[in-house]
Formats: sequence, structure tokens, C-alpha cells
Amino acid sequence: MADVDTYLEVSEKRVFACSYTWPGWVRSGKTEDGALEALVAYAPRYAAVPAAAGIDFDLRLEVNPRVVERLPGDATTAYGAPSQIPSADLEHPSEAEQDRLLSLLESCWQVFDEVVAVSPEGLRKGPRGGGRDRTKIVEHVLAAEAGYSGLIGLKLRDPDLSDAEAIAAHRRSLLEGLRQADVTRRRDQGRRRWPMRYATRRIAWHVLDHAWEIEDRRNP
Repeated sequence: MADVDTYLEVSEKRVFACSYTWPGWVRSGKTEDGALEALVAYAPRYAAVPAAAGIDFDLRLEVNPRVVERLPGDATTAYGAPSQIPSADLEHPSEAEQDRLLSLLESCWQVFDEVVAVSPEGLRKGPRGGGRDRTKIVEHVLAAEAGYSGLIGLKLRDPDLSDAEAIAAHRRSLLEGLRQADVTRRRDQGRRRWPMRYATRRIAWHVLDHAWEIEDRRNP
């Protein structure tokens, strides 16, 4: 059985189960058990991320989410997005761990791009993502990342959706900013800043959540 260090973010309406060491592998449910069950169920879908990064992710073993921390959620949690920083994220990762985390984030972008490339513009309407079609979702992800940049001390603008090089440059800037996020956080005391581990996980979650949304809504 493969133990996966997981923390829970708990609100009255929604609970998020977040894998601590695998950025982007985050799922929610109405209860703690429901969130943990969803996390386990999504292991095969998440496997595409470490595969793209060339990192071993052995699914031949049964996944056991081992809860290492519980955090009280807030209105953002209840609305549908993780927002709380676990205590271990305040520790600065080694250079090797930074490389690993950022490699996984890059793979999340790769998975997202691959899903977008093979998906139709029109997506099935319904509660999973509402009425946004493919292009609007891509625009939303890019705009959100420009917004996140301010939380790691950058000031990025939304890249042009039709400019692949601008998108690539935008992502490179985010990666560079993430490497310096803990330094920036110490420098900018008194301002809201995300630590490196949390910022990487939060950005990866948003990318993958929308990649999986597109997959779910393009299929009957």
C-alpha cells in the first residue's frame, strides 16, 4: 500500500483533500471521507502528470491517503477553491525539491495544453463548470495565473491567447517567481504572499481542475 501524505481543508459545505507532495492532486467532497475517496479515485488521472515529468508514480499499489494535518476552511473553501496554507509549507524546500515541484507544475501545464488541443470549442453545458466553452476556460486559467503572480511578488499580465511564445514566457516568469517566492515572502512582510510550496500546489490545482473539467464536459 502506498501512503500519500495528505492534508484536509474543512468547511461546513466542502472539504478539500490535498496531496502534500504531488502538486495538482487535489479533490473535494462534502465530507472528509468523500474528499479522500475522490482523491484516491483521481489517482489514475493524475498519473499523467508525473509520467510527463519522468517521475515515478507507482499505481500498482493501493493508495492510502495519510492525513497529516487538518485546516479550518473559509468562505473560499466552501465556494469551491482551496485557500489555506498548511504549516509544513512554511518550510523552504531544498533546491532538489523545488526542481521536482516545478517539474510537476510544468507537466500540469503540458497535460492542460494536450487536453485543450484535442477538445472541441463547444462543451457540454451543466453544473460542471457552468456554461464556459473551451476558449473561455483557457482565458480564465491564464488570467488567474496573472492574478496569482501578485501573490509571489510579480506583476504579470494575461498573455495573448493566440501567442504561444507569450504564454511560454508567462509560464517561465511564474517558474522563476516561484523559485524566489519564499525570499519574496520574507522581504514583503505585511503583504499577502504565498510560500513556494503552497503557491506551486495552488497553481497546479487550478490548471488540472480545469483540464479535467474540459475532459468531463467534452464527453457524454
